[in-house]
Amino acid sequence: MDFVRLLLVFLHLLGMGMLVAMIMLQAKAGKDAPVNKGWLHGAALQLLTGVALVAIDPLVDAVKYDHVKIGVKLLVVVAIAAVVAINVGKPKAPSWLLPTAASLVVLNVGVAVFWT
Repeated sequence: MDFVRLLLVFLHLLGMGMLVAMIMLQAKAGKDAPVNKGWLHGAALQLLTGVALVAIDPLVDAVKYDHVKIGVKLLVVVAIAAVVAINVGKPKAPSWLLPTAASLVVLNVGVAVFWT
């Protein structure tokens, strides 16, 4: 079961890396570019693996999660997904999208690292 937990942590970190990569890709694409669908994939990977990690916690007994912290992280990743999903079909990303999504990604990483 420990392998499953480590695999979920690995995939969760890949989702975070994907969101960071989307910040760079969206910035490089310019102001007139549409929203990259990779945002949704990264947010979904973060969401699914995060929920799975919390769900298997009683089985592995390796980590005791702070449920308030997990709730904040859940709220932030849902906000990322919502902001992106609303704008993904538009021909041009709004000017506020990149700074907002990037700030939410940084906030989520900061909560994960610094909230003890």
